[in-house]
Amino acid sequence: MITLDIFNQDAFSTTELTDFIKRQDFIPSTLRDMSLFQPQPIRTTDFWVELKNGEIALIPTSERGAPRFENAKQKRSAVSFQTVRLLKGDTITASELQNIRAEGEAEKLKEVQSEVTDRFDTIAGDMDLTEENLFLGAIQGILVDADGVTVLENFFTKFGITQATEVDFDLDNATPASGALLKVCTGIQRAMQRAGKGAFLPTTEIVAFVGDAFWDDLVAHPEVKGAYNNWVASAAFSNDKKAFGEFYWGGIYWKNYRGTDDNSTVSIATDEAKFFPRGARKVFKVAYSPAETFEFVNTRGMARYARVIPDLVRNEKADVELSSYLLPYCARPEMLLSGRRT
Repeated sequence: MITLDIFNQDAFSTTELTDFIKRQDFIPSTLRDMSLFQPQPIRTTDFWVELKNGEIALIPTSERGAPRFENAKQKRSAVSFQTVRLLKGDTITASELQNIRAEGEAEKLKEVQSEVTDRFDTIAGDMDLTEENLFLGAIQGILVDADGVTVLENFFTKFGITQATEVDFDLDNATPASGALLKVCTGIQRAMQRAGKGAFLPTTEIVAFVGDAFWDDLVAHPEVKGAYNNWVASAAFSNDKKAFGEFYWGGIYWKNYRGTDDNSTVSIATDEAKFFPRGARKVFKVAYSPAETFEFVNTRGMARYARVIPDLVRNEKADVELSSYLLPYCARPEMLLSGRRT
């Protein structure tokens, strides 16, 4: 019989498990794969984002010997944030391990560790999905909890920014004016670059995540259709498919965002487009706080923490837990734009 004393071995310590979980292959996700959010490990549960609103101005001419014009003092302010906790667990009971055969301690460890890994993998899938939902919220300027209603952070409100009016792409127009769509795209570029100021670099790209109906009408639009077909037919993208594909046109990288299969839990609404910068200076970050256990107090936060908690009273079960203390955020919400198909 395998007893739960095995969980008291070093292989199941919080530190070892956390390091082990970090090496697992998690479910792929669009924003995680893009590495858009710069990790920012912190030692506290809250942090501040400092804003510097330097102003440029023309220098008036003056007579020789006249007093100089003084440079305007740079205005500074700071906004506080607090990381949120993601915590989910499962319970392994002694009866579940009862019939595992083991021919020695090494085999016993291997079998039980495999069971523990399976439990963590299941939870990790939910954690990946939750992180993707938070990242998706951050590129739109508003973080929403798992219920789809509770607002965790509104970066427009937090930074005192008025959210830009949604742009009508008029994709349902049966007889669009020539060049009208390209004009709209150029307006998106100008608006984001001007809003970004020093954050928008020469190498910064504009990315659009679009819903299904928006995508279908975009790639079929008279201005776009030829360019899109050539993009798909090119050697580098010969395996690209129309559904959930991507391509470059009008100075924007367009991507038909694939969310959850119900197209609602984590998704872009079917008629909508969300525009955000990729490769901009200090726009998207994700803060990680330390776990709420003694061994991690005041240490630099990590992306995830894994724990096995044995039943020290009855020795009948062990809880496995995966947690993350994070906050993805957008420091320049004025650069975030949105569009609509109709």
